[in-house]
Amino acid sequence: MRCSNSVSEYFVKYRRNGATLNLADDTKRQMLRHTVATLAYRGGKAVRHASEEFATFRIGENTRTPEKILAHIGDLLDWALSLAQGKHVWHDSTPLPWDKEVERFFLALKKFDDYLASDAPLEFSAEKLFQGPIADALTHVGQITMLRRLADAPVRGENYFKAEIIAGRVGPEQSVTRVEFD
Repeated sequence: MRCSNSVSEYFVKYRRNGATLNLADDTKRQMLRHTVATLAYRGGKAVRHASEEFATFRIGENTRTPEKILAHIGDLLDWALSLAQGKHVWHDSTPLPWDKEVERFFLALKKFDDYLASDAPLEFSAEKLFQGPIADALTHVGQITMLRRLADAPVRGENYFKAEIIAGRVGPEQSVTRVEFD
């Protein structure tokens, strides 16, 4: 291993599966994977046990319904994967039925996380992937959670600091250990 000091960061070069990697970049990538797992945990909680009727709940004439928000989150995750692969591909998807849109959410999370877990290079920085599609998706999960409360189907509050969130766990099966409150 070789160390060098650059702009107050230490970069350690190492090899993984034949590729030379930068330890700082790998750490950022792992943090991004943890963020994607957090999105899966929080998003899963927001959509779990939501009724088909909730999908079309609307609080105002010019607001998105939960199904449109969830479709947008799926589009954001697809975009995140395309950016990671060096493409800039955006689609505005027509919402699917609620249960299919929930499936799409978890499938898109898995595809993106699988790419992050691979040795394939990130064509855009982890910071850019976070500040764009991932941060936006987290915001929209909060909107769905808020809409659940307004639709009289609230999601219980939780101390997320104590949540068991693990990089790579991006499906609907999440830890049942929770510190929830009303």
